[in-house]
Amino acid sequence: MPVPSTTEPGRDCPRCDRLVAFRLHWRAKEPNWHNAPVPSFGSAAARLLIAGLAPGLQGANRTGRPFTGDWAGDLLYETLGDFGFATGSYDERPDDGLELVDCRITNAVRCVPPENKPVGSEIAACRPFLIRTIEEMEELRVILALGKIGHDSVVTALGEKPARYRFAHHAQHRIGKLILVDSYHCSRYNTNTGRLTTQMFRDVFQTIRSLLPA
Repeated sequence: MPVPSTTEPGRDCPRCDRLVAFRLHWRAKEPNWHNAPVPSFGSAAARLLIAGLAPGLQGANRTGRPFTGDWAGDLLYETLGDFGFATGSYDERPDDGLELVDCRITNAVRCVPPENKPVGSEIAACRPFLIRTIEEMEELRVILALGKIGHDSVVTALGEKPARYRFAHHAQHRIGKLILVDSYHCSRYNTNTGRLTTQMFRDVFQTIRSLLPA
């Protein structure tokens, strides 16, 4: 599949039939929601890129900004602020004034999938946009992958095989000039079940801050 000339899919991206149908269903049901591919948030000049899975239905799909409007955003943006990667106050709205510092956030899949579960063909269809996002970040040094799908898509986007770089929480992988750091996804399910604690997440960012001194 050819790499697109832009880093973001258009509002009516036709690449995935199932996601298009789901998007149109929610546009009709909630016409005031974003209901479109969610663009990356933050400057292309950042040294840190955070790669999530996909927009949440009532989170980024509703608000139009990654991790905005759901629990995952509460934990992520609080942690980013604590470690100097964000300024301002997160208020679950894209106009809350929050700004990222030396950090950018994107998703492996830009459109919301049914049940928050993209299929392999959808991840592959959206990967060219991830490739372009990475390529345009000339100062990029560290990528944080939230969850195995994000990890695998980043590794593949970097031209490597996931089997050579296995996902594990708080693992580090050197791929060319970049360091890929893994974390369990900061979803409500993972935090409610204790798979990911607030301290575990903070420990990951402590490592990232040591790799990227302020």
